Amino acid sequence: MLDLVPIDRSGAGLDSPAYRSLNPTGTIPVLETPQGPVSETGAALLYLSDSQGLGPGPEAPLRPAFLKWLFYISNTLHPDLRQMIRPWRFAAPEAEAGQANLAAARVLGALALIEEAMRSTPQLFPPLGPLSAYLLMLTRWAAQYPADHPPWFRLEAFPDLAAHAALAEVLPAARQIAREEGLGPTPFTRPPKAARPSP
Repeated sequence: MLDLVPIDRSGAGLDSPAYRSLNPTGTIPVLETPQGPVSETGAALLYLSDSQGLGPGPEAPLRPAFLKWLFYISNTLHPDLRQMIRPWRFAAPEAEAGQANLAAARVLGALALIEEAMRSTPQLFPPLGPLSAYLLMLTRWAAQYPADHPPWFRLEAFPDLAAHAALAEVLPAARQIAREEGLGPTPFTRPPKAARPSP
């Protein structure tokens, strides 16, 4: 059983010495394990997948494909979405809109590849499994950000992903997390527009 510890995301909690001792980068998440803290979303999901039996194990035939898509989501899709959420960290003010447009094109291309993988190897993407949970979190962000940019992402443009999101968000675990985090009744299929995040 995992204990969830809320963090003050406004900056004070992430910059505290106690949190920085767990994750020097001051980002979320951090997974505390008997072997020590694990930060970076992809690394934490891989640890949980292996330690809790949530994904293909080291000897499983699907292990290479699982690792490929986990790291593709972590190394490509997630960083591009970060550029959509906080473009001012990556471009001068006058270039923010162009930065967001370039990142949006990369995100849409990445999602098309992932959707094809979901069709060809659905067993890699059980609802709320490691790949599914990560992907749904990121598509939620895609629907919400940038707060001051014209809408650019439509879940309906990815019918397999949309069907997957609808299936996942009615699962008891998803409903519980949505209640606890205040994510609304449709956290994956129709998330509310988010406010501009802090720098």
